[in-house]
Amino acid sequence: MNLVLLYPSDFLASGRVCLTGRRLQHIQEILQPAVGDSLVVGLLDDKKGQVLSEESACPFSSGQIGRGRIMSLTDDAVELEVVLDIPPPAKLPVVLCVALMRPPVLRRLLQTAAAMGVPAVHIFHCARVEKSFWQSTVLRDGDIRHELELGLEQARDTVLPEVVLHKRFRPFAEDILPGLAGRDALVADPSGEQLEAVLRGIKPGGGSGPRVLVIGPEGGFVPFELEKFREAGCRVASLGERILRVETAVVALLARLYL
Repeated sequence: MNLVLLYPSDFLASGRVCLTGRRLQHIQEILQPAVGDSLVVGLLDDKKGQVLSEESACPFSSGQIGRGRIMSLTDDAVELEVVLDIPPPAKLPVVLCVALMRPPVLRRLLQTAAAMGVPAVHIFHCARVEKSFWQSTVLRDGDIRHELELGLEQARDTVLPEVVLHKRFRPFAEDILPGLAGRDALVADPSGEQLEAVLRGIKPGGGSGPRVLVIGPEGGFVPFELEKFREAGCRVASLGERILRVETAVVALLARLYL
């Protein structure tokens, strides 16, 4: 935890917060500060346009980052005096679309996407995705949010990525993806051209809007799915002879294109 996330409900008064639960445990056991020490803190922005009530004691804008000085620390709670005056880091210019994967892998991917600054993740079904994966508790709103917050804490970010679920392939490929892929879009698949050749027609980080990256299951896409992606305006690119795990392919592509 390189940043302690704050919520509007944490504020006792203007500029003063009280933390319990998981955050308190991490502060006590991992950070081990003393009264008077300062921690990096930031006010979570979940991008849902939440409006603070008139009774709210939070005086800061969502997403702001700063320092929190420890005023008291007990076994039950820690109180911080906070000043938030730094904007969150910029997001990557990318929309990430990934086929649903095994729950443990999905947990890691959500954390990685949040940590690397991906602003939106679309998770979709395809032929080589087991239907039982859609019953996983990882897909509950609270569980998704928890994994995203872990990624934000790692990267010192405060803005939650948007996560959208698509349980049917054709509506995603035919109705949703064309709107996203109106800008440069890549599908990672061993059947495609070498990535370097495809990139000659694409300027990483530029263009009229976010790039779209589409990454399939470890078994790959079937021909019908690849054809639908091409119809949606996507270019199919291969990362080479080696078959990578999904979470490895995501990191490799994001690092290659944007970092």
